[in-house]
Amino acid sequence: MASTPQALGSFEPLISAGPALVWTVVLTFVFLECAFILGLFLPGDSMLITAGVVMASHATGEAQVWLLSVGAMVAAVAGNQIGYVVGERTGQHLVARKNGRYINTENLSRVAELLQRHGFFAVLVARWIPWVRTLCPMVAGAAGMDHRRFTIASTIGAIIWAPVLLLIGYYAGNFLQRVSWLMPVVLVVMVAGLVIGTALGIRQYRREMAQPAEDFDLDAATVPER
Repeated sequence: MASTPQALGSFEPLISAGPALVWTVVLTFVFLECAFILGLFLPGDSMLITAGVVMASHATGEAQVWLLSVGAMVAAVAGNQIGYVVGERTGQHLVARKNGRYINTENLSRVAELLQRHGFFAVLVARWIPWVRTLCPMVAGAAGMDHRRFTIASTIGAIIWAPVLLLIGYYAGNFLQRVSWLMPVVLVVMVAGLVIGTALGIRQYRREMAQPAEDFDLDAATVPER
């Protein structure tokens, strides 16, 4: 069900931009969050829910949200592979940041311990914990976790993660459309929050990367092949 232009008011330009804009944002965010340190600072979960709500306002939203779910899964798996390779090439010595909020030795130790204790299942669980989701592939690659097992676990996690959040947003958006004035208000708030969260995240990333580098040795945190 699509909202009327009158109900959407000044928010119509975002909706008329169509699925292309949503696809670009979602695939970019998901890939970056799963592949690179920058992804630690991006609002990935809220972005997927927001994308689902926006899709509910589009005439072809139902078909698009399912296709986007597949696209987001592929982007997540591809990002994880890049993250794994980056960690593998880095080797046992990862670079943390002194006084870093996320990229610190404590968080790297937590992820390494999680992988060491739970292996395959840790990669599944990591998908639902934002900062772990980004660090996990890199730590797994650096610690030498079996690549095949990592790929299977990260793929299963992506199949569950992306569609669940997108569909939550989509069906919530369908419900919101029952109240004509509520949908545009919620969209404005959610998109504004996403933009602000992204801007603050990039700012925090720049601050964190400006901190002095600190070596983190994974020699004592070898991940078993579970």
